[in-house]
Amino acid sequence: MRTNTSGKRERLIAAARDTLYANGVDGTSLADIAAAADVPLGNVYYYFRTKDDLVGAVIQDRLDMAHGLLDSIEAGSADPGQRLKAFFAALAGDGDEVARYGCPFGSLCMELDKRAEGPGPAADLMRVPIAWIERQFAALGRPDARDLAMDAMARYQGAALLASTLRDPTVMAAAGYRAAAWIDSLA
Repeated sequence: MRTNTSGKRERLIAAARDTLYANGVDGTSLADIAAAADVPLGNVYYYFRTKDDLVGAVIQDRLDMAHGLLDSIEAGSADPGQRLKAFFAALAGDGDEVARYGCPFGSLCMELDKRAEGPGPAADLMRVPIAWIERQFAALGRPDARDLAMDAMARYQGAALLASTLRDPTVMAAAGYRAAAWIDSLA
């Protein structure tokens, strides 16, 4: 049974995830997050001592989302080529949001990378899908699986940057089709 306090924490994380994505880490205050979660500002400190603690919870939430997507794709097909295409199709399906705010993972990583200590755990937002993509290419028998995984992530991140800069969601759809053709050519 879920308690009310658990619901507030989850609302704060969800509100932080959405607000940080739309406004950036530096452009978002704890008051903004509290308002979006419909929680009194003082309650934020009950769950998160600092803004960085809340950002860490958002990073974990995003990682959980990534693992959920990858697990779902794994369950949907035994073919690594089809899995890769499903991954890129899922990413391309978020074209409207990406065109408005950029890649939710890449944007957060870039923003946190500007800090003196670097992106820290946020780098896992890139490492996790890259490792998964590498496993798919390895399952296709590709000896250059690591390089292909890096190329694949660079393709997506580049498309996300262009879609956001140009505010054009069709960039993501086109990138998804090109990724599928590229994967077919490598299989």
